[in-house]
Amino acid sequence: MPIVVDIDVMLARRKMSVGELADRVGITPANLAVLKNGRAKAVRFSTLAALCEVLTCQPGDLLRWETEDAERAVGSDETVGAPGE
Repeated sequence: MPIVVDIDVMLARRKMSVGELADRVGITPANLAVLKNGRAKAVRFSTLAALCEVLTCQPGDLLRWETEDAERAVGSDETVGAPGE
């Protein structure tokens, strides 16, 4: 999926656990894990706003867009050479 969730990055920067964040935001740790691991189909603006308030960040600190090609390249073992090789 081209939307990447960086909640774990902000949790590390804030030295906060998933359980603490879930409690302060008002969602279950299981639902936060679904969002954090990129398995969520949607996120409510109210949840996103609460996450930003607790983590004192902007939505762009938690979510970013990557092209499909960039996602496939991560973990790819292909070697890219000069044109014509």
